[in-house]
Amino acid sequence: MQKIIIVLTVLLAFVSNVFSGELAVVSGKVIDIQTGKPLPGATVTIPDLRISVNADQSGTFKLRSVPAKGQFLVEIRFIGYETVTKTVDLSKDTDWEFALKPTLIETREVVITGTISSGSNKRNSTSVNIINKDKLLLPSSNIIDALAKSPGISQVSTGPSISKPVIRGLSYNRVVTIDNGIKQEGQQWGDEHGIEIDQFKANRVEVLKGAASLIYGSDALGGVINLLEPIPVPEGEISGEFLSNYSSNNGLTSSSLMLTGNQNGIVWRGRGTYKNAYSFKTPTGYFPNSGFNETDFSGMIGLNKSWGYSHLNFSSFRNNIGFYEPSFDDQGNYVDEDGGLFSKDDLKNRSLLYPKQDIRHYKISLNNNFVIGSGNLKLDLGYQKNQRRELEDGPDPSLFFNLNTYTGDARYYIGQKNGWEPVFGASTEIGHSENRGEEFLIPAYDTYGVGAFAYLKKNWEHSTFNMGVRYDFRKNVGKSLIADGEPLFEAFHNQFSNISGALGFTHKFTEKLNFKTNIGSAFRAPNPAELGSNGEHEGTFRYEIGNSNLQPERSYQVDAELAYDGDIINASASIYNNYIHDFIYAAHHGEFIDDLPVYNYGQVNANLYGAEASLVLHPVHFIHFENTFGYTHAQNTSLDRPLSFIPAGVLRNELRYEPEIQHVQEPFVSVGIANYFKQNRVDEEFETPTAGYTLLNASVGATFFAGKQLIKIYISGNNLLNKKYYDALSRYKPGRLDQTDLSLGIYNPGRNITFGVYVPFILKHSS
Repeated sequence: MQKIIIVLTVLLAFVSNVFSGELAVVSGKVIDIQTGKPLPGATVTIPDLRISVNADQSGTFKLRSVPAKGQFLVEIRFIGYETVTKTVDLSKDTDWEFALKPTLIETREVVITGTISSGSNKRNSTSVNIINKDKLLLPSSNIIDALAKSPGISQVSTGPSISKPVIRGLSYNRVVTIDNGIKQEGQQWGDEHGIEIDQFKANRVEVLKGAASLIYGSDALGGVINLLEPIPVPEGEISGEFLSNYSSNNGLTSSSLMLTGNQNGIVWRGRGTYKNAYSFKTPTGYFPNSGFNETDFSGMIGLNKSWGYSHLNFSSFRNNIGFYEPSFDDQGNYVDEDGGLFSKDDLKNRSLLYPKQDIRHYKISLNNNFVIGSGNLKLDLGYQKNQRRELEDGPDPSLFFNLNTYTGDARYYIGQKNGWEPVFGASTEIGHSENRGEEFLIPAYDTYGVGAFAYLKKNWEHSTFNMGVRYDFRKNVGKSLIADGEPLFEAFHNQFSNISGALGFTHKFTEKLNFKTNIGSAFRAPNPAELGSNGEHEGTFRYEIGNSNLQPERSYQVDAELAYDGDIINASASIYNNYIHDFIYAAHHGEFIDDLPVYNYGQVNANLYGAEASLVLHPVHFIHFENTFGYTHAQNTSLDRPLSFIPAGVLRNELRYEPEIQHVQEPFVSVGIANYFKQNRVDEEFETPTAGYTLLNASVGATFFAGKQLIKIYISGNNLLNKKYYDALSRYKPGRLDQTDLSLGIYNPGRNITFGVYVPFILKHSS
């Protein structure tokens, strides 16, 4: 790790001497399109250059140290106005004027960066959900929990501390998470592990729904979660934020502090976060030893110059999670290993009991964008260390899994010419794991992957067309292991190659009506857990056995979306169909090892299709009525039965009232209901259905001034009626009695009231 930090730091220090470019300063003004009045505080951003500036009191702004050449997409935002995106040519345009139109509804005209070519969402053929900072601040126990309220997005949960993202019914290694341009490599294959990322790091999240192997290679069958940290502040500014909240259900306390600055193009940012919770409470009582604590640190230092930018990012994530294997007395009460009842102090003790997990993830990356002539080269280099320790009865881990991953991704953008945008790219990935404990779940392994792609996009006045092709090669090498004189893991060596492709089209019928469609193929190579597992999963109470003869999954998907952005109505509807050949899944066939059901990995063909819709009504400026719907139908076509663990259909309705109160900024009161349909489409071989249910939620908040300092305060309530329910994707929902004597049957968390405060501050204003 120290050597890698030194090497990347040296690269960062010398990169400005390798690339040089002419210096330019551009200025402009942001005004109201109807009145011509200036809009002070409007934000002007060039996402691909990672620079932004705020308009002053006269609505004017100035961007320094930008390249003298090149075409870039500019995004202009101001509260209460439609977001505008425009492509500018820095060699021609140095004096800009942007006129914004007032609106009651946030529009879809925002820049998407998680696709191969950054562009307006309306000109991007991929279906994308945008989750902004205000929604990420809503009460949640982790980053995936915060995202799972958007249509098409769900979570596989193991209590409040562990959530796996699910996009249109697909999860685990079928969904890619991108953090600072780096593909997150941890334990996305496991049920009992979350995403090892600080939930407060992201300033915005883009969720790309659908096959995305063209961009990210293996694993992106279901979609991509692209976490975007804040763009560096304007030159001369030092600012930050502090947030803290407390949740009543499990005593979760979360606090995070961030500082960031920019001095003559030297940019930096640092953040620290701490979370702590005791056992969560269901409507029938507490579930023992289900608390957790999390400590995160992250930072960035870099250069924003006329040649582009180079940012060195690092992060440290540590999460300790308690586990409890249910045991009952004659009255059905939970008991400890000695047969005694848990006291109230035990259930609210923030010191975790054994068994528990200690999950650690360290990451360092160097993210670059070099302007070369009229084009630019994006280069992302990353190193990650993921460690999983399972502690059964003491501080020494019984299971210790250690994974090191090295990644590299390069993309060259030739630059726009007559509406054409060609892009070429290549990526590589090297992973090395080892087992350091006395217990083993998967074999030590090495994995290697390389890929290359070509992409072309054509823009017309009202339409866009894009196409691309990608080649990938991947190799997995599993190592044999003999434990206690018996062979535990057999060695395996396999390699796979694949060609993926995609076609996309968008068309703007009118200024308000937009259509997009995308056809794509994708693939996923089997991961080492599926190829070589042979052990007990502590958190999921089952024994898994891999299959070294598995073949790659291949996906063929089509989706389409029609969206309308009106003055008081914002609506969209989308449909999709995803056929997956050689779908990999673990199934139980009646066998037990150590009283645990055995799950063997096999393959079938599968078909997933569904629909998503949203309708937002804003009849007057103080009323906001939002409605979203999502449904996925998933079938095991080989065995003619449903796939397991597919999210239930859900309809969400929220009414938000935003009154005008003197001396109070942005006050609001909201009431919402979440209607989850019953999920009877389950694989009855090893899964139980769940009943439908409705949850009542509400929140209230406002922003106040303490002198010149803004303070945002809110109170939010989830499951206010303390409804007893099982989520269809909860790992704690009832199991089949003929499979295991554990029969968990643990309800999802009951009523939860969260009190929160958010304080953005500026220590030094921009020059």
